[in-house]
Amino acid sequence: MELKIVLFFEWEHNQLDRINKNMKNNFLKKLRRSICVIIIILSSVYFSMGQTITDIDGNTYNSVTIGSQIWMVENLKTTKYRNGDAIPNITVNTAWVNLTTGAYCDYNNNPSYSATYGRLYNWHAINDSRKIAPPGWHVATDTDLSALTAYLGGISIAGGKLKETGTVHWGNPNTGATNEAGFTALPGGYRSNNGTFLGINAIGSWWSSSESSASDAWALGIFADAVGVDRGGYYTKNIGFSIRCIKDASATNINNSKDIPSQFSLLQNYPNPFNPSTNISYLISEPSMVSIIIYNVYGQRIETLVNENLSAGKHSTPWRPKNLASGVYYYRLHTGKFNEIKKMIYIR
Repeated sequence: MELKIVLFFEWEHNQLDRINKNMKNNFLKKLRRSICVIIIILSSVYFSMGQTITDIDGNTYNSVTIGSQIWMVENLKTTKYRNGDAIPNITVNTAWVNLTTGAYCDYNNNPSYSATYGRLYNWHAINDSRKIAPPGWHVATDTDLSALTAYLGGISIAGGKLKETGTVHWGNPNTGATNEAGFTALPGGYRSNNGTFLGINAIGSWWSSSESSASDAWALGIFADAVGVDRGGYYTKNIGFSIRCIKDASATNINNSKDIPSQFSLLQNYPNPFNPSTNISYLISEPSMVSIIIYNVYGQRIETLVNENLSAGKHSTPWRPKNLASGVYYYRLHTGKFNEIKKMIYIR
């Protein structure tokens, strides 16, 4: 009897040991998977974020690359021109509507809104020779904004790709919001041409620096209940809209492949991260033998997408991975005179 009890306890101990080992192995497998997912997410965040920019007031902005354009991720907040001169803060409605010079305001004259949504400016502040954007940046032109929306599929769908997701800032229903482009458009409302404040949480409006007439200028609008955008040249210059800045060197029309680029360039793939497919665009400044090759993190060649003579211009090549694991991959543009590599994130 004692022998049977001892054998039973030995058997039970062995079973528990096997169970513990299985639990440990399962735990380690799950932990490894979790770590891989975290690494991929962190790599994606790190890769998507660009440089930071500081304006003359000390406000800091992040940036994001969309096609060949580099945009600030936040709306402008500065209260000064580039040379340090103050931009007048006009709170009285009658004074606001009669202005023909630059001014700014906080929504509802409440500075707490500006911390999140940025400040509202009339168009005259943009047109001032002292310049409102930080050095190396400028207020987007209508051409810049049109190129952006065209790159994202056109004005009928670009709004959803530009809007921040969820309803923390946007009101319900925030139709079609994906923020695929990383632009993180927010609904900062506007100040009308009679001085009243409207549209917080429902409308985001951004000036361009392009005027359409002596009294009007071009602007872009995005709405909580629509996936498209409104682009118009009928906005009077004394309206208060938000401002987004774009980096000077990136202010090319990313949608016009007929223009001959001045230099070779490998652009960021879009979308990124991606699933199931992405597009790789690149600029060729002269007829060349061009190759586009995909590599994994170990430097092993995965696939050759392009290996042919191409004419000068902008080119785009789709890539749809087959039987590949989630993770970081690299793509390389090589010509006889140029070589560049960029990173992208694939998530299954």
